[in-house]
Amino acid sequence: MALCLGQVFSKDKTFRPRKRFEPGTQRFELYKKAQASLKSGLDLRKVVQLPEGESLNDWVAMHVVDFFNRINLIYGTVSEYCTERTCPIMSGGLRYEYRWQDGEDYRKPTKLPALMYMNLMMDWIESLINDEDIFPTRVFLFPRISSRCAKRS
Repeated sequence: MALCLGQVFSKDKTFRPRKRFEPGTQRFELYKKAQASLKSGLDLRKVVQLPEGESLNDWVAMHVVDFFNRINLIYGTVSEYCTERTCPIMSGGLRYEYRWQDGEDYRKPTKLPALMYMNLMMDWIESLINDEDIFPTRVFLFPRISSRCAKRS
């Protein structure tokens, strides 16, 4: 089922990327450098190379957020066609089935429809990205990744 770009990016759709880089911040400047490097050619080593004088943690964090935004866009498009009836389980083909466990609402691995699993996953990732203890935005001092990041199955 082919979609035209007008359908995917229509202004009346409720889907919008969840995280933006604030203009004037260091992350916004890193994002601009990353976007410029992507347009510079196909040498992937140069595209992902840390710009001189930049913090590795900030560079990685900016790419994590950018990757999340891109996946969120794809997810928003696919979610219109994936319902509990059409996608009753979260699977990776016939061999793998994913179950949700968060230690709070789902204490044991739980079989969920794909759409519900993805909603929970995207919300969880966004909560990590927005957690100043994991991805500080004001002060660029990165602590070690907390054990909270490794709880999901």
